[in-house]
Amino acid sequence: MSEMVEVKVPDIGDFDSVEIIEVLVAVGDQVAEEDSLITVESDKASMEIPSSHGGIVKEVKVKVGDSIKQDDVVIVLEASADTAADTAPAEAEEKAAEKAPETSSEKPAEKAPETATEKTAASPTPAPAVEERPSPTANIDPVSFKLAHASPAVRKFARELGVDLSKVTGSGRNERIVKEDVQGFVKQVMSSGAAPASGAAAMPGIEPMPQIDFSQWGEVETKPLSKINKLTGRFLHRNWVTIPHVTQFDEADITSLEAFRKQSNNDYEKDGVKFTMLSFIMKAVAAGLKKYPRFNSSLEPSGENLIMKNYFHIGVAVDTPDGLVVPVIRDVDKKSLVDISLELREMSSKARDKKLSPADMQGGCMSISSLGGIGGTKFTPIVNAPEVAILGVSKAEMKPVWNGSEFEPRLMCPLSLSYDHRVIDGAEGARFITYVSHLLADARRLLL
Repeated sequence: MSEMVEVKVPDIGDFDSVEIIEVLVAVGDQVAEEDSLITVESDKASMEIPSSHGGIVKEVKVKVGDSIKQDDVVIVLEASADTAADTAPAEAEEKAAEKAPETSSEKPAEKAPETATEKTAASPTPAPAVEERPSPTANIDPVSFKLAHASPAVRKFARELGVDLSKVTGSGRNERIVKEDVQGFVKQVMSSGAAPASGAAAMPGIEPMPQIDFSQWGEVETKPLSKINKLTGRFLHRNWVTIPHVTQFDEADITSLEAFRKQSNNDYEKDGVKFTMLSFIMKAVAAGLKKYPRFNSSLEPSGENLIMKNYFHIGVAVDTPDGLVVPVIRDVDKKSLVDISLELREMSSKARDKKLSPADMQGGCMSISSLGGIGGTKFTPIVNAPEVAILGVSKAEMKPVWNGSEFEPRLMCPLSLSYDHRVIDGAEGARFITYVSHLLADARRLLL
């Protein structure tokens, strides 16, 4: 037996509506549960909407350009009776969970008056103390929770366990969070005996900012922050208050490298390739991660172990009209400068057009924030956790440099390396930035 099932838009985040930019199925297609149906675009990024059932597509209710919201019908499909029976209870429970108030805001249930007998029986022998285990996470950020890449059933499961999905790494297709990922997160937290710290909530003694009426001193205007601004602000604040930062400064002599870059642009102009200094810096950072593997690690939430990575993915901060995003270029160590330059241009374009997917911004080993095209001498970038270091690049300028017998003009590029002092000590930080500067001083060293 089979029945017709309407597949609806699940909880996709704190949005009134999102625009459909791609329809991935057509009438007659066979789809499985969790197969992607459409791609939607929010202010932050694009994401795929999965199917809650498996079956044959009988009708597609949407088209490219439509705006949809939670519970809108995407497709109608012919699902098997077994599939429908398995998923219906989960959908009903999910809706009930969404309508129910949050546990933290519930009022205690009214207790019936105790009888004299109950009081007498309860008072002489108090119950033995029971050791309380901490919940996996004490504070769930509702915005980042809703933006997590997970199905409604997994969201419900995570809410029941008190797990903030923004802290869970997905192992499913397109890095989707599955039930086993939530279970693994809970096991990790319970075995460590404490929940991961999260932002100001984990930092006692911080007073909230006072409410001030600025209009008492003159005319004012209130402008809302973009969603990217809000999310970036939360993450940066968490990283700043939970990570002990140290910033190491240096200057790289890029005189020869800049001449090589300009010559390479002339050589590859017909191929449409344009090399930026960032491409060379990424190769140098990847080499630095190989030589100093502690920089290519992440600290476990328990603080007991380091997770050492054997891949070399570099995040690049991109300034967009709506705020800062950090797409990730993967396997930088294995790619040529041509490949990196082309991929950088593609990712930057996607970022400005709001077409980055969540997967495009995950999995970085270390980030680079380059302000060289704007100006400034140096700055202190904030580590992009769970990474343990970030390299800031400022505008290069010609300076007189003593060569042992005279001063000569050299193009010097300021570098600012911020790192997590729990993982990296000052000597290691100095070695890393010195090594990167050494590589940039001669482009030939990047080939070794």
